Amino acid sequence: MERNFMKVGSEITTIGPWVKGSNIHNMDDPDLYRFPIAYLSEPGYWEINDDEAKSLREYLQKGGFLIVDDFMGPREWDNFEEQMLHVLPGARFVDLDAAHPIFHSFFEINDLDIIPQYYDVGKPIFRGVFENNDPAKRLLLMVNFNTDISEYWEFSGTGLSPISETNEAYKLGVNYVIYGMTH
Repeated sequence: MERNFMKVGSEITTIGPWVKGSNIHNMDDPDLYRFPIAYLSEPGYWEINDDEAKSLREYLQKGGFLIVDDFMGPREWDNFEEQMLHVLPGARFVDLDAAHPIFHSFFEINDLDIIPQYYDVGKPIFRGVFENNDPAKRLLLMVNFNTDISEYWEFSGTGLSPISETNEAYKLGVNYVIYGMTH
């Protein structure tokens, strides 16, 4: 997934992503600070300890940007929200609509009723958490709930997903990275 996504990023942007492998880090790994953008997958049953929560909080407060993807349903959301409130006490999750600048940072995405998953019930929901809970300030994390954009990246070369949906998933991802790098 990450290799396919980084390859697309290197082909259509000038950000120069690392394309020779993966960088997998714990949330309290000091090397995480070397990367302006982090990606968290399948956080529905994620549990974060105090050291990881403190480190992730500092990473986000110092300018890091977190993309969260691939989870669904109330049980998974409740757990994720509880863990993130351990990271950012008092954080409010805001549903974003297509007017938010993140959806226009590279590609123009004017409709968020895209890339449905056959196993997710309902429409995809895109949420964010802003610095100091102020939507006029920096977006700290982007949450893809009730969808799995990375699955499209993972299987993009196999023909398992329609090209049009895979392209929309890549557009979202590229927009997230560009937005995270410029805000």
